[in-house]
Amino acid sequence: MELICNGCEATAKQANSGKVSGITSFLSCASVRILIFLAFTLSALIAGEGEIGPSAAKELKAFPPAGEGMSRFVIMLPPRKEEELLKVQLLVGKAVKLDPQNRYFFGGKLETETITGWGYDRYILKSLGPMAGTLMAVDPNEPKVDRFITLGGEPELLRYNSRLPLVVYLPDGVEVRYRIWRADNKVENARDQ
Repeated sequence: MELICNGCEATAKQANSGKVSGITSFLSCASVRILIFLAFTLSALIAGEGEIGPSAAKELKAFPPAGEGMSRFVIMLPPRKEEELLKVQLLVGKAVKLDPQNRYFFGGKLETETITGWGYDRYILKSLGPMAGTLMAVDPNEPKVDRFITLGGEPELLRYNSRLPLVVYLPDGVEVRYRIWRADNKVENARDQ
């Protein structure tokens, strides 16, 4: 039986004859090299996905499970250089089918609570308030689109800390997304006037 790899000329017969080693013929095949590359890339991505600081996972035991009617969301931030230049913005809300023109927001306040005995902060939204928005006229025949509507008010930027998890408790059906903000290294001087 002769094994032939699509994409290269080396066959099992050639490999057995000593003209081409089995490993050489195997690695010289372009399609096999691509598969090996993809396998290593995928394994690196899987290993890197959700990679967190070793202390962050350990510290999760300080945060109690969510109560009835609530969900606990955990954000594990990966270690980064110059974490002091980074901030995290939590976007709490839910997806709703609405017109694409008006601006909407939910009522509610994300509260910070310090866990007794640990000194760690957790973020709690006790209830999602009613949705409000602008009242611009829209075409009634225009289809509604899925939009992620967040809590109203100014965004709060939290300290980026890969050593501790960010833990958010929300009512069931509400979700949290987050955005990483980076400060510029350049610092401006203020003028005395």
